[in-house]
Amino acid sequence: MVHASVHVRRLSATASVCGVCLLLLPPGPAQAFSGGNHEKITRAALTWEPGSLTAMADSRAGAIVADDQGDYFKLGILHCDNADFLAPRFTPAYPRTRDEANAELLACIRGSVARLRAAVRYADGLVDSQGRVIARQSDLGSPCTWSESAGRAKCNVLEQLGRGWHPIEDFYSHSNWSDKADAGPVGTDNPPGLNRSGIAPFLDIRRYSSMKDADWTKEAAGLIPEDLATGCYPDFESTGVKTADCTGRIEHNRALNKDTEAARRSGNGNFQRATELAAQDIARQWKDFTAELIATYPDNGRGAQMICALTHDTPAVSCPRGR
Repeated sequence: MVHASVHVRRLSATASVCGVCLLLLPPGPAQAFSGGNHEKITRAALTWEPGSLTAMADSRAGAIVADDQGDYFKLGILHCDNADFLAPRFTPAYPRTRDEANAELLACIRGSVARLRAAVRYADGLVDSQGRVIARQSDLGSPCTWSESAGRAKCNVLEQLGRGWHPIEDFYSHSNWSDKADAGPVGTDNPPGLNRSGIAPFLDIRRYSSMKDADWTKEAAGLIPEDLATGCYPDFESTGVKTADCTGRIEHNRALNKDTEAARRSGNGNFQRATELAAQDIARQWKDFTAELIATYPDNGRGAQMICALTHDTPAVSCPRGR
């Protein structure tokens, strides 16, 4: 294992949450839903006007794939990696405990909680105190740049949402939540499948965003099934340690990922279920985010105007005061 260098740049929105630095490394082979699948999932979940939806969902340049670009690619908590575990009834000495696996999954969730909180703050810049859309802050005439730097309020909000939703989509691809295992013995090459048909209750991001960290992590940990696993991948874990290899563990590439329909684990209907649940969960996350905006900014209908500004391509025209 190696540790991240001290000479790195931190993720502005999540470094304080996960305590991990990013090493300046080029992207490696795909470890997440392909960009095309992220786009399909996100488009299935949202009913926005075309330009705004493209800014979020485009397979190459949308906010939803920002976490797959550059250095972000190598931070495991941004993809819900490394929450692998195999119970003693399947193997006598798995090299990771349930608590260690939970710690990685909770770190992944924690990043999405931080992103939602940031998105709510940035949304304040979309409208003025009277609830009028600020045109220059909601304009998409030039592309957004997902660089974690302050810019137009709409771009800022979309970036936080996209970076917060990406791990949620990856969770369904990288875990055995909705899987059916192959026939034969269960083990590191054939992890158990939980075959769940509903979205994960421990991804209740809005609820957690209003709670103390210690409280929601305790609640979420209690909802994680004993046999849940996400695959081991040689990227940086929440501790800042980079796993050298995944020998003896449930490997992302070989055993568990459903990033494309051609992946080994995508059979048994696993790919279809993972993508469907990911889309359902993003629809849930968007609904919860809009409810949070309305609750946080009730005066002069500001929250509703913020939602209109995010979903419409020319909100200064399409979202007049009082809409």
